[in-house]
Amino acid sequence: MKTRTLSTLIAGALGSGLICGASTALADDITITMAAPDWPPTRFMKEHFDKSYVSPDGHNVTLDMDFIPWPSFYERVAASLTSGEEKYQMVVTDSQWLGSFVEGGYYMDLTDRIADDPELLAIMEDLHPALVSAYSTYPTKSRTYLEEAGTALAPDTSYYGFPQFPDTYTTFYRQDIFCNEGEREAFEAEYSAPLPCSYEDWQDVDWERFEQIGQFLRRDAGEMLAGEELTEPFYGIAYQAGKGYDFSTMQVNAFVWQHGGDIWDETKAPEAQAEGVVNSETAVKALEHYLSMLPLMPPVATTGQMDIFVMQDLFMQGKVGAIIDWVGLGEPVLDPATSLVHDKSAFAVAPGLRKDDGTIDRTGNIGGQPFVLTTWNSDAVVDESLNIVKWWLDSETQLEFVANGGQSGLKSVMADPGYNDLRPWNRAHVEMIDWQKDVWHVPVFFELLTQQQEEFDKAITGQISAKEALDEVAEFQQELLEDEGLID
Repeated sequence: MKTRTLSTLIAGALGSGLICGASTALADDITITMAAPDWPPTRFMKEHFDKSYVSPDGHNVTLDMDFIPWPSFYERVAASLTSGEEKYQMVVTDSQWLGSFVEGGYYMDLTDRIADDPELLAIMEDLHPALVSAYSTYPTKSRTYLEEAGTALAPDTSYYGFPQFPDTYTTFYRQDIFCNEGEREAFEAEYSAPLPCSYEDWQDVDWERFEQIGQFLRRDAGEMLAGEELTEPFYGIAYQAGKGYDFSTMQVNAFVWQHGGDIWDETKAPEAQAEGVVNSETAVKALEHYLSMLPLMPPVATTGQMDIFVMQDLFMQGKVGAIIDWVGLGEPVLDPATSLVHDKSAFAVAPGLRKDDGTIDRTGNIGGQPFVLTTWNSDAVVDESLNIVKWWLDSETQLEFVANGGQSGLKSVMADPGYNDLRPWNRAHVEMIDWQKDVWHVPVFFELLTQQQEEFDKAITGQISAKEALDEVAEFQQELLEDEGLID
């Protein structure tokens, strides 16, 4: 504001002849502070901004990214927003936070801004509909609803966010093991099925095959694996089973949806119920299926500590053959400085449940984060923040991001002929994004998530059964959502 006032005074002086000989006006200095999780997708954004961003409005713009560790990211952002300090002009936000912070008055409704801006409209039209539903809308509109609307902005829908990093989970696997001829022959002899080596092989991997892989590749120290003697135990498979944040929910939801069950569906509120849905026989069967493979994984899986970073580290240490993890954690796997398997790793689609017609359902929870604007910004800051959105979602920037380990949700970018070759997981990302759904966005999402994680952890650690866990979850959700007026 001081700089803008000075610019105004100088302009006035020029008009009255007090200052002569100046040929250009001074540009405004604008600093935009953005809350961001501390990991490669946001680090790249900062580095690339500092190198390449030029304000189309002629401002001198600084993007000050406040990098916050993932374990404390939600708590730190929530504390800042609710304190009234108005520290952030933009926030990289998990999609689940939309309801809480929209209702709290912290996230800016961008619907009218988008409707009046052809560039932003074009971006919305180019985004994959799963991302529009998960990242942009509140109250949440289903992907089907948005697809059927047939326009960039669906009627009676409010829009808040744009994808900073659209994440999907894929299979990371040890190509040296899965393509070893001796191991492949032994697996074929035991299971009358191929041990998946190529991407196309993994496209035919369902949960039954994934479990067989876990059984087959489980080896103790002193045993042979791919022609080498092991010095420590080796495990074939791993997926999320962590008590923290959402680390079990993200994987459990996949099993529930694939089996034909459901979580509480906010798009059908207030008629949608939790009791009888969350703890249905189908959902219980799905959770039992999820739990059944944990004993085949590294022991940490049954302690409730198998979060996405622990799993990534086990894979990079060469202690597990195949994991289901987020694309956003792929880049360190290829780095010789951080990974013992940097030259042995490949990527493919995640397994799913085989249906009666032979197809495989890979429905799962969407990952990644949108970024949003806060509500206390001046018009100049809002305009410049939206310029940053346009810069970030420009095809040239997006392709540069993808080439450096990021990901895009723009259909035009994913259709680029060279896209799949930019990073080894891109083909899987494009295939998996079509299967993505999201968890709830309602203001009480954190209460729902925290209690659910607690009950899932009890089941994971063997304290209660799958049915007992889901009965507790359903009862808690029903009562909370009725109290909040979200269930009749």
